[in-house]
Amino acid sequence: MHGMGGEGEDCPFSFNFDPATFKVGDTVSYRVNTMDGWPFVGTLIEVHDDYVVIAPGPTEPDARYRGTREDRPMVDGGEI
Repeated sequence: MHGMGGEGEDCPFSFNFDPATFKVGDTVSYRVNTMDGWPFVGTLIEVHDDYVVIAPGPTEPDARYRGTREDRPMVDGGEI
């Protein structure tokens, strides 16, 4: 994602935006329906036919969020 960092810097993440190719370990940009589409970064830990399970990162090592299986998964804000 070019231009997402400081001047001349790129975003440090490489995202998978193709739900057809999602696999465990992929980094995704996900949204939370109660936070106006604000982007978050997570890692897929489960991939199912109609949903994914996302680990939000090292600041919440035990958290797991169920999200929709789409280019930028949507998580229900009630899970946060």
